[in-house]
Amino acid sequence: MKHIQNSETMNVAFLVYDQVEVLDLNGPLDVFVKANVIQPDSYYCFTVGKTKEAVYTEANTMTVIPTYDLQTCPKPDMIVIPGANPEQIMKYIQDEDFRETVLKWIKNHYDRGTVVFTVCTGSMLLSGTGILDGHDITTHSMLLDVLEQRNPEANVIRNVRYLDQGQLITTAGITAGIDAALYLIGKRLGQETVDTIVTLFEYQNTLCLPTENDR
Repeated sequence: MKHIQNSETMNVAFLVYDQVEVLDLNGPLDVFVKANVIQPDSYYCFTVGKTKEAVYTEANTMTVIPTYDLQTCPKPDMIVIPGANPEQIMKYIQDEDFRETVLKWIKNHYDRGTVVFTVCTGSMLLSGTGILDGHDITTHSMLLDVLEQRNPEANVIRNVRYLDQGQLITTAGITAGIDAALYLIGKRLGQETVDTIVTLFEYQNTLCLPTENDR
């Protein structure tokens, strides 16, 4: 698949794999897609899988056919790694084939300067790769303790929505991926673009409106 883009376009690869959490994937993806509508050619967003075979999303509710496989995708400037349920994540990090293909592909690009953006339990997938070492990191609250146990060289932070460590961005659970994506859009394209996306989303972000009992 060919895609014509200008030199300022950022290639953003969204990793898909069996049982991926749909909102982890589609929340940030839609933020980047909307940013591209507002400021065209800012991003080239695509999905990438181990192969181009369709993968099931969480609970087998739908299938996703990756745009590219690991061998054919364009060089990513950013890789977005959505999560899955904790049991599935633990299976993946113990799967030698997954480590030697998908995780090695991520690590190779990270070592060459690609930004890695994990959503929810996606950070847990990187345990043992060395990518998390020396960084402040976070994940879904259900896996914070396990993340800390498996990554003793990293500093696990609690009670945050997302953490920006330059080349590594990690988030808390599920909807925090939307917040981090908006943040990253703001860094690159400015707050006006973020405000427009929030309006289009009708998204309240972390704002909590008072109830009648609170007034």
